[in-house]
Amino acid sequence: MMKFHISTFGCQMNEHDTEKIIWVLEKIGYYQTENRHEADLIIFNTCAVRKTAEDRVFGQLGELQELKRRNPDLIIAVCGCLMQKDDIREYFLSKHKHIDIVFGTNNIHKLPQLIDRHLRTNEKIVDVIEDTREISENIDSNRKYSYKAFVDIMYGCNNFCSYCIVPYTRGRERSREPESIVREVENLAKTGCKEVTLLGQNVNSYGKTLDNKISFSQLLSLLNDIDGIERIRFMTSHPKDFSDDLIDAYKNLEKLCNHLHLPVQSGSNRILKLMNRQYTKEQYLEKIYKIRELIPEITITTDIIVGFPGETEQDFLETLDLVEKAKFDSAFTFLYSIREGTNAAKMSDQVPDDVKHDRFQRLLDTLYPIGLESNRKLLNSIQKVLVEETSKTDDNILSGRTESNKLVHFLGNKNLIGEIVNIKINNVKTFTLEGEIV
Repeated sequence: MMKFHISTFGCQMNEHDTEKIIWVLEKIGYYQTENRHEADLIIFNTCAVRKTAEDRVFGQLGELQELKRRNPDLIIAVCGCLMQKDDIREYFLSKHKHIDIVFGTNNIHKLPQLIDRHLRTNEKIVDVIEDTREISENIDSNRKYSYKAFVDIMYGCNNFCSYCIVPYTRGRERSREPESIVREVENLAKTGCKEVTLLGQNVNSYGKTLDNKISFSQLLSLLNDIDGIERIRFMTSHPKDFSDDLIDAYKNLEKLCNHLHLPVQSGSNRILKLMNRQYTKEQYLEKIYKIRELIPEITITTDIIVGFPGETEQDFLETLDLVEKAKFDSAFTFLYSIREGTNAAKMSDQVPDDVKHDRFQRLLDTLYPIGLESNRKLLNSIQKVLVEETSKTDDNILSGRTESNKLVHFLGNKNLIGEIVNIKINNVKTFTLEGEIV
C-alpha cells in the first residue's frame, strides 16, 4: 500500500490544485498520510507570490534530505507556481539534488505518467507546461469538505501588475466554458455541497477569451439558478474590471454572498501607476461607495502592500486615508518582497526594512479599530452561519462563517458541521464573533 504526503503553500488556487493531485493519486492506488516519515511519495505544492512561502519551501525541502538518505526509494516531487519559472526551478534543482519529479500548475493530469517514468528509469523527471490551453479539465478533485468547494472558472492572468509573478507562473488568461462550470456545480449540488467559491486570478474578466462572449455576472446568474447550492462566493476581483452589472448582481442574486474582496494594494495614485494597477484611488473609492449604497450590509475586504519601491511617507499616508474612507472590514496586509522576473524587482529605490515595518504597524493600528467597529454592528443580531469545523482544543466549540464571511465561534454538536444554522451574536472581537444557536 503506497502512501503519499502533500504540503500546500499559498492561495486558494493552490489548495484546489492539491485537491486535484489527491484525486489523481488515489485513482492509481496511493493513500494519503499526514505523517511524512511513513510516506513513499512526498509532494510540495509551491507558491511564488510571496518570498516567505518560497523560504518555507526551501527550509522544508532541506529537511527531506535526511528522509531520502534513510529511504532511497522515497520519491520527492515539487510542483506549483515556483516550478513554472525556469530560473527558480533550476535554482531549486541545483540546491536540492534529492528532488525526483518536478511538474507545473498546468499538467497535474500527467502525474501518474511522471511517477511511472521515474520508477522505471530512476531518472529525475522535469515536465512543466506553460500554455494554459493544455490544462486538462477532466480531472476531478478529492474535496476537503463535502459542503463547500472551490471551482476554477478561469486560468492564468493578463494583468501584469509590476510586483506580481503570477502571469509568468500561471500563464495567459483563459476562461472555462460556462457549460463546463455549470455542470461541475450541478454535480457538486447533487453530492450535498451548499457553498461554492469561484476561483480565478481576476474573476471579473471572465469570458473575454471565449468565442461566445459571456460576462462574469451572467455566469453568476446561471449558477444562482442551480438547485441545492445556497451560497456563491468568488476570489478574487480586480478593481479596473469591477463593473456596474456585477454590483447589480449583488442586489439581484439571492445566493451571491454579501462579501466582496477587492484588492486595492495602495492608496497612492503614483504608486498605483508604478504597480500597473490601471485605476486611481478616486475610481476605487467610487466603486466602494456605490456598492455600499446599494448593499449597506456588505462586508468589504482587501489586499494592501506596504513598502512598494519608491513609496514615500506621503504615499503611505494616502493609503491610510483610503483605509479610513473605505472602512474595510479586514485586509490581508503584506510587506513588499522582491520577486525576481517582475518589473518592480528592477526598481532601484527599494524601501528600507525598518521603514516598511514601521508603516506596516501603523497600517494595522488603523485597520483594526475599523474592523472591530464593523463587528460591533452585528452585536445581538441573528446570523446564518455555515458550520465548518470544531475547535482544535474543544470538540464542543464549533466555528463557521456568516454570509458576509465573518468567522463565528459557538457551542454546539459536531453533527451540525455542514449545516446552516441561526446564531445570535452576543460578543464581538476584532477578528471573530461569538454567539449561540437560536
